[in-house]
Amino acid sequence: MDLQDKLNQKGLRLTKPRQVVMTILERATVPLSPQAIHQHAIENQADIGLVSVYRTLELLTTMGLVRRVHGQDSCEGYVLASPGHHHHLVCRTCDRAVEFTGTDNLIPLLEQLQHETGFTVDEHLLQLYGLCPDCQN
Repeated sequence: MDLQDKLNQKGLRLTKPRQVVMTILERATVPLSPQAIHQHAIENQADIGLVSVYRTLELLTTMGLVRRVHGQDSCEGYVLASPGHHHHLVCRTCDRAVEFTGTDNLIPLLEQLQHETGFTVDEHLLQLYGLCPDCQN
């Protein structure tokens, strides 16, 4: 299903900012901050404002089309999301992010944490850091 169809299902239109942000993320090799997405848009003569980039990212994240990736300095970037539950491996050197499929193996840990703390866990973010194959060489 393409972006147009997904937006139509929610009663939304495919606006220029939405299309520009998705195109930039499709071409990206590393997670991009809203400011970096805005800069790419300007470089490609796409006339969208930074506020539109933030609003678009918020919408696309809510729809599950884009995911946040946190960098070493807590500065988040965004990547396209695959369907289903996923996590990310992030290279400490080049910031490349690779998505991997989530697993049910975390359920016992989450249940233990809920029991020990009294919290009800309804969401989690798992992100691993290391060196990608290229940066290991």
